[in-house]
Amino acid sequence: MTLNQEPTMNRFYRYASHSAAFMSLAAALGACNPSKPSPSQTVTSASSVPSGSVGATHAKQEANALLNTYLLELAKLEKAQALAYWTAANSGKKEDFDAAARAELELKKLHSSADRYRQIVSLLERKSELEPLTVRSLEIAELAFKGNQLPPELLEKMVNASSEIEKTFNTFRAQLEGKKYSNNELLDMLAKQKDSKKRQAIWEGLKQVGERVGPQIIALAKIRNEAATKLGYANYWDMQVRLQEHDPERLMTLFQELENLTNAPFAAMKTKLDEELAQKLHVRPEEMMPWHYDNPFFQDAPPSSNVDLDDFYQGKKKEDIVAIAKQFYSDIGIDITPVLDKSDLYERDGKDQHAFCIAIDREGDVRTLLNIKPKAEWMDTMLHEQGHAVYYRLLDHELPYNLREAAHIFTTEAIAMMFGALAKNPTWMTHYVGADKKKVKAAEADILEQRRREQLIFTRWTLVMLHFEKALYENPDQDLNQLWWDIVEKYQSLRRPPHRHAADWASKPHFTIAPVYYHNYMLGELFASQLRASLATFARHEGPTSTLSFNGRKEFGEFLTNKVFKPGMRMKWPQFVRAATGEELTAKYFAREVAR
Repeated sequence: MTLNQEPTMNRFYRYASHSAAFMSLAAALGACNPSKPSPSQTVTSASSVPSGSVGATHAKQEANALLNTYLLELAKLEKAQALAYWTAANSGKKEDFDAAARAELELKKLHSSADRYRQIVSLLERKSELEPLTVRSLEIAELAFKGNQLPPELLEKMVNASSEIEKTFNTFRAQLEGKKYSNNELLDMLAKQKDSKKRQAIWEGLKQVGERVGPQIIALAKIRNEAATKLGYANYWDMQVRLQEHDPERLMTLFQELENLTNAPFAAMKTKLDEELAQKLHVRPEEMMPWHYDNPFFQDAPPSSNVDLDDFYQGKKKEDIVAIAKQFYSDIGIDITPVLDKSDLYERDGKDQHAFCIAIDREGDVRTLLNIKPKAEWMDTMLHEQGHAVYYRLLDHELPYNLREAAHIFTTEAIAMMFGALAKNPTWMTHYVGADKKKVKAAEADILEQRRREQLIFTRWTLVMLHFEKALYENPDQDLNQLWWDIVEKYQSLRRPPHRHAADWASKPHFTIAPVYYHNYMLGELFASQLRASLATFARHEGPTSTLSFNGRKEFGEFLTNKVFKPGMRMKWPQFVRAATGEELTAKYFAREVAR
């Protein structure tokens, strides 16, 4: 995930999933979304299925009638919301964001109907009488409705509490030596500062907001838990995970596998990294503290001192980034011209400063918003966002309307990550960027090592977020300040600052804006690695998959279209992964990529 994509965490939480936690905001940014189908496109008609008992026929007719009505309403509201958000993101005008909020509210209202929710539940109790695609469409509808079956006063209480915290994050300015600084200013200062005591002061400044919002986040966690228990869940973490169609036990088992397989490579990598940073910052490796890393949470790898990928883009124009991406996708048999024709690719005043993909409908109108510069990071981002876009353009548009979606939010993220990572693939760089082969060859080991560090560091960060959030919602009254550093020490091997007992954890805004979500990013990394392994086997590639050549591989485009894109949401993600790769989702292929 690049710096350009990190701020778009909001897009996945707010717009991009088919689960109840996200479906009510279904104008998918990054994992894109919907439009108005004709009635014949929504579900299989009762007359087209084999006749059965009178009861079965009645169930089919009832299901088809409900889905045809609901999906037409959903399509209309989703398209309105997507168009409104696209307009707002491009204009930056308050009135446009207000219009997008109104459209979003209408979408929420659609899924708040208790009567329709009860009808869906009743039909699923008779699913043996229904066609498989009808059952799957009803299952997704149930997820969309279930998360909205709360008393209005509790929903309002939850929204208000969250909004207050977000407002604090947006307006808070840390104080350092009598002056106020924004978060970005402090991050810039931390990246440039060499003096350890001054780095510590800057790092502590970045954490100051935690003390302000910590008690509010704990109160919000209790409100969320109250909502979850009213819906029959153990707590909010349990609810969110299940509404994302994860089995909590299976999820934790998978992350335990990931932890076990990355313990040794992470420890070895961090030892080497600490030696490099210690020398740069004039401290001993054993004196390294959290403020000696450029990211205050150690979730990103520090810049490599040996290679700067921007050197390979010298002389390029911003338009070249688009042309390179267009040529690459064309070479694997995928035309992104229809996406580019409707996209907004370059900087403008008032425009959203980051990057996202949005599907205006589920019939092929897919767009991307970027702010491209002729840099390696934006090459990654361009490939990444077009990865989301081709997924949504090439899925089967004959599926029932609400199944015209990625198998899971992490599967579209996997595709985007896989394509984005090509910007750091030496073979791809020489072929498409035109980088000097001798220079790339000389820098290849450093390029691949930096990529490996990024993967390992982000892996251990997701382990922190997963375990801390799970514990937070299981017992919000425990000593969370102590727990945070217990978990950070275990998974990231960072030294706990002595005599510090502050709400450092609470300075991470994602506990509020994107709760119980980081695991999906990591699942995307795992699936991307598993797909690369499948493609490497298919291509009889020898060597690390990080050097797998996609150049001109139309068979790769066909494989991904048929195995990954077209199935949409016709099956639950565990079955989808088995169908696409031949085995269950596992951490072993990712572990092979990050092993030395």
